[in-house]
Amino acid sequence: MSGSGAPGPGAAPCRFAHYFVLCGIDAESGLEPDELAVLYKWLEADLHGKSSDTADKTSGENFDQSPLRRTFKSKVLAHYPQNIEWNPFDQDAVNMLCMPKGLSFRTQADNRDPQLHSFIITREDGSRTYGFVLTFYEEVTSKQICTAMQTLYQMHNAEQYSSVCASSSCSMDSLASSIDEGDATSLAKLQRYNSYDISRDTLYVSKCICLITPLPFMQACKKFLIQLYKAVTSQQPPPLPLESYIHNILYEVPLPPPGRSLKFYGVYEPIICQRPGPNELPLSDYPLREVFELLGLENLVQVFTCVLLEMQILLYSQDYQRLMTVAEGITTLLFPFQWQHVYVPILPASLLHFLDAPVPYLMGLQSKEGTDRSKLELPQEANLCFVDIDNHFIELPEEFPQFPNKLEFIQEISEVLLQFGIPPEGNLHCSDSATKLKNLVLSDLVNDKNGNIPGNALNMYELLKGNETIARLQALAKRTGVTMEKMTITAPLAEKEKDGKLPCEEVELRDYKLNVQLREVFANRFTQMFADYEAFVIQAAPDMESWLTNREQMQNFDKASFLSDQPEPYLPFLSHFIETQMFATFIDNKIMSQWEEKDPLLRVFDSRIEKIRLYNVRAPALRTSNYQKCSTLKEAAQSIEQRLMKIDHTAIHPHLLDMKIGQGKYEQGFFPKLQSDVLATGPTNNNRWASRSATTQRRKDRLRQHSEHIGLDNDLREKYMQEARSLGKNLRQPKLSDLSPAVIAQTNWKFVEGLLKECRMKTKRMLVEKMGHEAVELGHGEANITGLEENTLIASLCDLLERIWSHGLQVKQGKSALWSHLLQYQEREEKQEHNAESPVAVGTERRKSDTGITLPTLRVSLIQDMRHVQNMSEIKTDVGRARAWIRLSLEKKLLSQHLKQLLSNQALANNVFVSTRKLYKRYAFLRCEEEREQFLYHLLSLNAVDYFCFTSVFTTIMIPYRSVIIPIKKLSNAITTSNPWICVSGELGDTGVMQIPKNHLEMTFECQNLGKLTTVQIGHDNSGLLAKWLVDCVMVRNEITGHTYKFPCGRWLGKGVDDGSLERILIGELVSSTSDEELGKQCRTPPQQKSPTTARRLSITSLTGKNTKPNAGQIQEGIGEAVNNIVKHFHKPEKERGSLTILLCGENGLVAALEQVFHHGFKSARIFHKNVFIWDFIEKAVAYFETSDQIGDNEEALLLQRSSCKTFCHYVNAINTAPRNIGKDGKFQILVCLGTRDHLLSQWIPLLAECPPITRMYEENALLRDRMTVNSLIRVLQTLQDFNVILEGSLIKGVDV
Repeated sequence: MSGSGAPGPGAAPCRFAHYFVLCGIDAESGLEPDELAVLYKWLEADLHGKSSDTADKTSGENFDQSPLRRTFKSKVLAHYPQNIEWNPFDQDAVNMLCMPKGLSFRTQADNRDPQLHSFIITREDGSRTYGFVLTFYEEVTSKQICTAMQTLYQMHNAEQYSSVCASSSCSMDSLASSIDEGDATSLAKLQRYNSYDISRDTLYVSKCICLITPLPFMQACKKFLIQLYKAVTSQQPPPLPLESYIHNILYEVPLPPPGRSLKFYGVYEPIICQRPGPNELPLSDYPLREVFELLGLENLVQVFTCVLLEMQILLYSQDYQRLMTVAEGITTLLFPFQWQHVYVPILPASLLHFLDAPVPYLMGLQSKEGTDRSKLELPQEANLCFVDIDNHFIELPEEFPQFPNKLEFIQEISEVLLQFGIPPEGNLHCSDSATKLKNLVLSDLVNDKNGNIPGNALNMYELLKGNETIARLQALAKRTGVTMEKMTITAPLAEKEKDGKLPCEEVELRDYKLNVQLREVFANRFTQMFADYEAFVIQAAPDMESWLTNREQMQNFDKASFLSDQPEPYLPFLSHFIETQMFATFIDNKIMSQWEEKDPLLRVFDSRIEKIRLYNVRAPALRTSNYQKCSTLKEAAQSIEQRLMKIDHTAIHPHLLDMKIGQGKYEQGFFPKLQSDVLATGPTNNNRWASRSATTQRRKDRLRQHSEHIGLDNDLREKYMQEARSLGKNLRQPKLSDLSPAVIAQTNWKFVEGLLKECRMKTKRMLVEKMGHEAVELGHGEANITGLEENTLIASLCDLLERIWSHGLQVKQGKSALWSHLLQYQEREEKQEHNAESPVAVGTERRKSDTGITLPTLRVSLIQDMRHVQNMSEIKTDVGRARAWIRLSLEKKLLSQHLKQLLSNQALANNVFVSTRKLYKRYAFLRCEEEREQFLYHLLSLNAVDYFCFTSVFTTIMIPYRSVIIPIKKLSNAITTSNPWICVSGELGDTGVMQIPKNHLEMTFECQNLGKLTTVQIGHDNSGLLAKWLVDCVMVRNEITGHTYKFPCGRWLGKGVDDGSLERILIGELVSSTSDEELGKQCRTPPQQKSPTTARRLSITSLTGKNTKPNAGQIQEGIGEAVNNIVKHFHKPEKERGSLTILLCGENGLVAALEQVFHHGFKSARIFHKNVFIWDFIEKAVAYFETSDQIGDNEEALLLQRSSCKTFCHYVNAINTAPRNIGKDGKFQILVCLGTRDHLLSQWIPLLAECPPITRMYEENALLRDRMTVNSLIRVLQTLQDFNVILEGSLIKGVDV
C-alpha cells in the first residue's frame, strides 16, 4: 500500500485485512432507482436515437422492464474500521464495485445462490487494494419495500396492457394462433416467474459482505466469507458472535511474512495462506487453471501479446469473477513488467464512458444475457483486443507481431497443463443447471450424516463403484457437461490433521503448484529474451536530481544496438515492445536503483539473470533463436508445498469481546446488525508482529530523514519521481468515487493533454531519428534507427491518429473512426464535384527541363489519395485502408495538409456534410481548437524528412507510372525516326522492355510496385534517317506517391556517334518536389539517393570537352571513398542496405572512380583519327594476352597469371559477343561490375598495368604506370573480397559468364 503512517497496535501495513464492509438496501430510504445506471441507459438510448420515454431520466423508471429486473441503489450499510489514515475508505468506489449492478430482487421462485467475486481499486499512484465480495439474498422484512415493489408491478402491468391493446387485433390473433397448449403453459410460467404478489410471494434482496485487503489472498478471503455466510444461514448459531471473527481478521491476523505460511481461524475451520519469499515470483492467488480453461492456450498467448504491446483490451463476460480472474491472471504473467495504464477489471455500468478513453486500457465489461458481440457498439475498435470469455472467442487487432518462439512456447506450456490434466484447448465451464447439480452432489456427500463416507478425501471414481444412486447422478452430471474426475470430498479438518494429511486441500495445492509452474515458464521467456538488457541501459545522469529533471529529453536505452543484437525472428515483436510504457518504466526503475532501493520485481528479475550467468547457460545461445525451456519448475512447486505442509505462524484464535448484552442476536438467514464500538478499533496490547513492524518502520524513518538531509527536498523529489514515472502516460486510472460533471470534464481534459503530448513525443522521435539516419548516409555520425524501428514508429502514429479520431465520437460506422470520417468527406465532395471543382492544391509536382518538355501536373487531392487506397484489392478492412491512407499521405508529405482539409471549417460548413459538432462530443480532442492546431503543426514537421512507408509496405500492388524522355534539342532531333524502347527497374523488380510509341516522348504504364527506382535502360533499333538521338535525361514518376526520379544521360544513342551505343543504362536520383522547397531549404534533409546537381559525367571524348580533369590525389581519394561506401553498405543490416547499383554505377560510384584512374594519362585522340575509349585499350590488352606466352621466374605465379589472363579474356569476349547494342563506355561499366561481383578486379589491374599496350596508349606519368599507385589500388580493391555482391539484373542482362 502507498503511504506509511505511524505504526501502532495492529498497524495496517502488516494487517491481513484493512476493512470489513457490508452493503445492501437502506430500509429507511426505501427503493431508490440506481441513478448512475439509469443515466447511462438514458444516454445510450439518446445516442441510438431512441425515444427518451423508454428510459425516464428523472424518475429512473423503465416500464418495459420487469421491476424484479431493474437496478436499485445500494448503500454501504457498515464498514469497520471507520478509516485508516494510509488507506482511506472510498465509500462510493467500494459500493460501486461490491454491487456493480446495484441491488437486485428475487422471489422464492428465482435462483438465489450466493455469488463470490473480487475487485481491485488502483489509485493514481499505481498502488492497489483488493476486495473480495460474497453476495447473497436476504428476505425483505420491511412491509414498506414489499408494498413499493407491488405498486411497481401494478404500474408495469398497466403499461404492458396498454401497449398490447394499442397493437392491431390481427397481430393478436396471429399471436394467439401460434401458441399451442404447451406454449401457453410455458407462457403462463414465464408470467408467473416475472411477477410479484405480496400475498403469495416472498421477496428477497441482495446483500454483500466484503473484505478489503492489501494483498490478493483470494482463496483465504473466499473461505472466510463462505464460513461467515454459513454461520448466518445455519440452523445452529455460530460458536462465537460474528463480531469475534470479524474483529480477529481485522486486527489480530497479520500478513504472513515473505517466504512464510500462516494459519488463522474462520467460523468453523482454520484457513491457511502463504506468501512467496523475497527471491520468488510475487504473490498471485487467482487460479491460472481457470484462465487457461476459459480462454484456451492459443487464445491466451495472443491476448497476452496484445497486453505486452499495450493495446486496448476489453474482457467480456456475464460473470464478474471471470473478468477479475482473467485480468489478474494475464497481468500476473507479465513479470518482470507491470501494466502501466488504465486497469479496471470490473467496469461498473455508470463508468461505461471510460471505454471512450483514447489510451491503452485493460477493462472488464459485464455482458447482458442474450447480448452477442454484434450488438455491442464500442467507441474504438481499430486497436482493440476483444475477449469474449464465456464464448471462448477473441477478436484481435489487424496488425500485431507474434510472440517470439510462439510454437515452442505454447508446446512448453501445454506440457505443464497436461501434467495437471488440463486440456490446452481450454474447457468451457458448465451451464448453470449443471453447476447446481454439481453443488447438490457435493453438498449431499459432504453432509452425509450416516457415516457412509470415510473421513479422508476420496477419489470420486472409487466412491462411485459401490453406489448405484451416485453413479446415476454422475451419469446425469456428465450429460449436463460436468466433469467430476478431479473432485475430492473434503473431510473435517481435525480428522485430516489427525491422519497426518496435508492441512491444505489437495485441489488447492494443485492450483498453487500449477500457478507457480506456469508463471515460471512465462518468466523464463523474459529472462532469456532480456538476459543482456543491462548492457544497453544508458546511465547518462550523474545524480538522481539531474536525471529526474531532464528525464523527458534523455534516451535511457540504446534501442538500435539492442535490436541489432537480437535474433532476426524476435525483431518484429521486440521493436514494438521496447516502445511501450511498461518497458520504459522497467528501464527507469533500473536507473533509479542506483540511488534508491531496487523495485521488488526488478530485484527478483536481476537475480535470475545473475543465476543464468553463473551457470553460463546463455553464452552458447547468444544471438540465436534457440528455445530454452524453464529448468526451475520442480523447485518452485516444492517451495510452495513445503510452506503449506509446515505452518510457520498461527494467528490468535477468535475470542469473546466486551460486547453489550442483547445486541448481535442470532436469527437464521439474516446477517446481524454488528456492534460498531467493538469493531471500530483494534486491541490495545502490542503483539509481537506489531512491534516488529514498528521497529522496521523506525528504521525506514531514520533512512528517510537521512536522505532528506543529504539529497533533494522530499516533496520535490516525490513530485519529480511521479512526473518521471508518468512520462508518456495519459491517465493512469479513472476515479471511481467522484462522477460529478466537473471531474468527468477534468478527466477528459487530461486525455486531450495526453494525446497532444503523445503526438509531440512521437513526431519528435520520428523526426530526430530519421534525420540521424539520413545524416549517416551523408557520412555523419552513426545510425540510430532501422527500417524495423521506423515501421514500428509509423504503426504507432497510425494507432495514435485512430485514437484521436475515436475520442468523443458520437456516431460510428465501421471499426475505423478515421476512415469513417474520410468516407463522409468523400461522399460530400463527390456530390459537389459536378457543381464545382474539388478543393485541390495544384501544381506541387510540375517538372520543366531546359528543353521546355514537362511532366504534366500531378493533382494533389485528398479524395484522389482515398481512391488509390480504395482500389487496392489487397486491403480488406477499414482499419487497413485508414493505415494505408496515413502511410501514403506521410510519404507524399501531405498528412498534415490532408487532415487540416478534413477538419477545416470550409469543408464542414455545408449542410450536406455532418459537422464536427455533430460528429463529436463537446470534450473530444478534435473539438479543442488550440490543441488541434498544435497537433497539425507537429504532423507538419514530419515533412522535413523522406519516408517510403507506403512504397516499402505495399509491395504487391499495381502502380501507374509516367515516363518522359527529354532530348537536347539544340544538338539533336527532338524525335528519333527509329523505334525507341525503355525498361524501368527498381528495388522490387523491373517492367521488362516496353516500346515507346513513335513520335512520342511521354508514356504511361502500370506494373507491380517497383519500390524505389534505381535504373532505366533506354535504346532504339537505329532505323530510319534520323536515328541518332541525344538524350538529356529520362524522368519517371510514381503516379500514386508522386515520387519523381531523374535518370541523367547526356549521351548520344546511335551508330557512328559518341561510343556507338544503341542502348544505355541510366542511374536514377530522386528529385525533390517544389513543395519541399516551399517548406524552406533549411529544414530539408537530402534524400537517400540524391546525387550532386553537377552535369552528368561524360567520357574523355565528350561533346563539350570542357571537363576539368582531377589530379592524381583526387582520383585516389575518389577510389577510396567509392570502396568505403560499398564496405559500409554491407555492414548495415540486410533490410537497411538500399541500392548497391548506386554505389557501383552512380555519380561517385566505383565505375566512375575506376574510369578516372583509366583516363589519367590516357593519350588523347589524334587529328583525323576516330575517338579512342578505355574499351579500346581493354581490347588491345586482350589481343596481346591471347597471342603471347607469359614468361615468369616462379612457376606458381605463372600459373596464377595465366589463369587470370584467361578469365579476363573470357569476360571481355562475353561482353563483346552479348546480344546487346551497348557502347564502349557501357561495356567497361559491365566489366567493372562483373569483376566486383566475382572478386577479380584486384587480379586484373596488375595484368593491365604490365601489358605492352599500356606504353603505347598511356603517358609515362599515368597512374596505371606507377607501381606504387597500382599496388595501393590493388590493396583497396581487395577489401571487397569478403562481400557477396549481387548485381541488379539490368546491369548484366544478356552477358553470359
